[in-house]
Amino acid sequence: MSLAHKQLLEHCVEVLDTFQPELRSVEQHVNNYMAKLKNIEDSDQTFITEVFSGCVRYDSVLNVVLDGFYIRSGKSSLRSESNLYKVLTYLALFRLDELEVAHYRKFVKSQDVNKMYKFLNFFMDDKNLRTWIKDEWNKLYERPFVQMTLLSPLLRWLPELQEMIQQLADKIANKVKPKKQIIPTTEPKAFNLTQPRPRSVPMPEPIPKLEKHKPVPKTTYQDPKQKRIIEENKVMNRRKAEERLMESSRYQFACANPEKSDKTRHRLQSILAEQESKLEFDKHKANPLPNFVSENIPIKLNAATILREGKLFQKREEEELRKLERLEAGAKDASDFLRWQQEMRKQDMDRQLAEIEQRRLEGKLSHEDAILARQNLIKDNKQKVTEMKEEAKAIMQEYLEKKFKEEQEMRVLVEQTMEGHQNTKEAKKKLKDYKRKIVQDVNEESKELMRQALEEAEAEMRRKMEIIQQIRAMEAVPAIRVKFVDFTKTAGYGLLSEFSLAELKERLALMKMAEREAEEEKRDEILASKEAKDQLLMNTLETISKHRSEMTKAAANRR
Repeated sequence: MSLAHKQLLEHCVEVLDTFQPELRSVEQHVNNYMAKLKNIEDSDQTFITEVFSGCVRYDSVLNVVLDGFYIRSGKSSLRSESNLYKVLTYLALFRLDELEVAHYRKFVKSQDVNKMYKFLNFFMDDKNLRTWIKDEWNKLYERPFVQMTLLSPLLRWLPELQEMIQQLADKIANKVKPKKQIIPTTEPKAFNLTQPRPRSVPMPEPIPKLEKHKPVPKTTYQDPKQKRIIEENKVMNRRKAEERLMESSRYQFACANPEKSDKTRHRLQSILAEQESKLEFDKHKANPLPNFVSENIPIKLNAATILREGKLFQKREEEELRKLERLEAGAKDASDFLRWQQEMRKQDMDRQLAEIEQRRLEGKLSHEDAILARQNLIKDNKQKVTEMKEEAKAIMQEYLEKKFKEEQEMRVLVEQTMEGHQNTKEAKKKLKDYKRKIVQDVNEESKELMRQALEEAEAEMRRKMEIIQQIRAMEAVPAIRVKFVDFTKTAGYGLLSEFSLAELKERLALMKMAEREAEEEKRDEILASKEAKDQLLMNTLETISKHRSEMTKAAANRR
């Protein structure tokens, strides 16, 4: 809040003092008042607006407190200050949770102490709040609203508010409260540790003097003499060779150079081609074959390999047996059947390809049909849109005609109303009597409902008190601390499979014995299965060795 609490309270009282409900509405009045104020923040404007609106809305609730105050304790107070008391009452009833007692105390201290003490001592009296003020509020609003919204928040803050009222009373009686003794804060102190000795300054080490280095010789950055001599010799030798070449070319011999015939050139080319074909410079050189070991190396077979090879030889034996059985039964060569089967498969494949092509063509036709259907749908939609526009135009024309007729009828009705204006006073009086009768009926019904609700609440309270007394009586009975356990007795829950603790132990012992017997049986089964597996492997190895020996003999006979 940028404004002081006193200024805010004065603005709230002033906006209530200047409010005339018969001339202006609440919103119009508060807007006009805020327009007059300058250099005020939005939060202060919001606070003033909410307080003014709340005072107008709950005027009947606030008037109950103010009327009681002026009748009982405020007979000497000015009626012109009623809006000040109204604002403080509204803040205490509806805004105390938001403001808290600290801000409310500042609002109270900004006014005269005697006035505030007289009003708050009357309003914050616990007896007044719980008796006649509550009864008057119950006449205006429902009991739950009065209890939850009006009384409960105020009673929750009542101890702190009464402390504030006591401070006002002490201030009026010029009582000075002793100031609280200020306890000095704890100041931390450094630990009393042994201070380290100052380190001695080390003596500076002498800077060593380096010997003067020898300068780099100039020949390091120059080409060697031998290289230069070699280059000069190369140039001279090249020059001499060129001179000798020119001299030899100038004085070379000139001999006869007859040309060869086409037949001779063709024969020479054939001879060269034949000789070049014999050359194998670009031929890929393959690696030589490795020297295979002809000796039989023993291969260690595992169980899976033995069983797999045994299964293979067994299948071969079964196939040979079936072949012999078919031959014994008069079977013939199956080449004709296989050829017929291949032809049938080819025909099935051709038929499937034809069906696939047919489905592709049908899909293409259906796609074209879908395109045509979409075009027809677009055309139908356009036609429907045109019809809807025409229909909307007709409906609009009909609506305008109807509107014109209604205006004519309204004009006639207004004329009739103006003619019957002279009878309005009697109609108002009848309406007022009718409303008064309705209000009386509603008040009687509400009183009856309130009486029934009060009786139900009293009955519910009596029932709860009886339950509380029963619970307290049950809690007052001393609990039996010592618990006697009988291992041969059941728990008594009424279950079908219920048994005692002794029986449980006996059953557990029997189960352990059964588990040990099952474990022994399982161990025997595993040993038996291992022996059977070893025997199967031995038989399979024997069969494999027989087959291999027979295959070796057959290969030797074929050679």
